[in-house]
Amino acid sequence: MTELLEKAFAEASKLSELEQNIIANWILAELASEERWEKAFASSEDILGQLADEALDEYHQGKTQKLNPNTL
Repeated sequence: MTELLEKAFAEASKLSELEQNIIANWILAELASEERWEKAFASSEDILGQLADEALDEYHQGKTQKLNPNTL
């Protein structure tokens, strides 16, 4: 465990049981969310590659235009 994480847990240990549980649930939810994103991207790598190739082809064919944030 890193020093920073140890410091965070030491500070959290000073909180009430309820507050500690809230923080623990938040951390676990974040870790689960990160795992879901990793799996989603790993399983879509081929599709993302195909989409990127299509976008580059359209760019090279002059079928794209610069993005204007003011017109979104």
